[in-house]
Amino acid sequence: MDRILLAVLIQLGGLIAGALLGAPGLVLGANLTVGIAMLVALWPHERPQPAPAPAPAPAAPGGDGSIGAILDAVGDPVLLVGDGRVAAANRAARTLLGEHVVGEDARIAIRHPAAAERLLAQDAPGDAQPTELVGLGGRDTRWEMQVAALPDGRRLVHLVDRSAGHAAEKMRVDFVANASHELRTPLSAILGYVETLDDEKAGGDVAVRKRFLKIMHDEAQRMQRLVDDLMSLSRIEAEKYRAPETAIDMAGLIAETHAVLRDQRGERGRDIVTDIDESLPFVAGDRAQLSQVLHNLINNAMKYGRPGTPITVSLSRGPGSMIRLSVEDEGEGIAPEHLPRLTERFYRVDSSRSRALGGTGLGLAIVKHIIERHRGRLDIQSTMGKGTTVTALLPPAPLRLSSNGNSAVTGTV
Repeated sequence: MDRILLAVLIQLGGLIAGALLGAPGLVLGANLTVGIAMLVALWPHERPQPAPAPAPAPAAPGGDGSIGAILDAVGDPVLLVGDGRVAAANRAARTLLGEHVVGEDARIAIRHPAAAERLLAQDAPGDAQPTELVGLGGRDTRWEMQVAALPDGRRLVHLVDRSAGHAAEKMRVDFVANASHELRTPLSAILGYVETLDDEKAGGDVAVRKRFLKIMHDEAQRMQRLVDDLMSLSRIEAEKYRAPETAIDMAGLIAETHAVLRDQRGERGRDIVTDIDESLPFVAGDRAQLSQVLHNLINNAMKYGRPGTPITVSLSRGPGSMIRLSVEDEGEGIAPEHLPRLTERFYRVDSSRSRALGGTGLGLAIVKHIIERHRGRLDIQSTMGKGTTVTALLPPAPLRLSSNGNSAVTGTV
């Protein structure tokens, strides 16, 4: 039978099962599992009888040929279990568990304690409840196992991958917890000093009042920076699937950023050194976001590089047609175990030092998301005692783009 027809029948089977059971609120995965079970149970009676053939066709790798065709139409891993052994398995199941699973004991085939306990249990109303399998096929994976009983005593096992949803939920929970902690710390300090100043004795001392007001001002500015970074990160993520469509002169943007920081940062600003290849084409980008990348990377180099040492900003040709932007400092460096996590939100190598220097813990996360939106790549290399180099590879602007984002015959230099 045509695979498309099989897929349609499976979906209809899920809908019919939901209607017959009188439970329209069942999740799609449960309805799909029951629908497949119904089709498997009904298949031998519903299919037309084939004409006699000279020789029997070889069975599909997943088990019985006809049932294997039904199961293969499902994208999720599905197994048919009878007498405690795997009678059939679709391609997705064999990819996850191995080609050898057909004919094996089901408890060995799935290789998970929760799955073994579920498959040993007798059929019961609770069979409709999903079982969570953590670590099946990988340490960070999460699968939901649905089991449906067939009239002939066999069971249909349907596995649904929930890893991505769980990871996204964990990221959301961690982000809210970290953001709340980062905001609560300066807010607690401000409230404490306000209560102190409300005291007539402490508030009447001019020197004490000025010192407390300065601390409150600094903490309020820290909260403002954090809120600004959170809003910036939110805007960048909202635009991540829309590629920038403006040709940006990175050499000119670096020169502009250099001039601003040199005037604003005093002695440390004069440590910035640029090495620019003027023959490079423009970059396809968002000017404001690329400026933010430069400011974040150079400010980090100023904070963590040794005073008086150069901060080198380079623009050169990268691999293929890519353009390489790099910012290098001469500081203490970063231990190798920290490098993979540097772009995580609120991750700090030295929390107390980062906060003392005014960091929010979001700078490199913002840089990473901007580079990803520009379809580029970010790399961080560091040597303990020598310094750190952050490199971004950016694609050149297409010839059809002008420097203001409008169509043009040429848009590169």
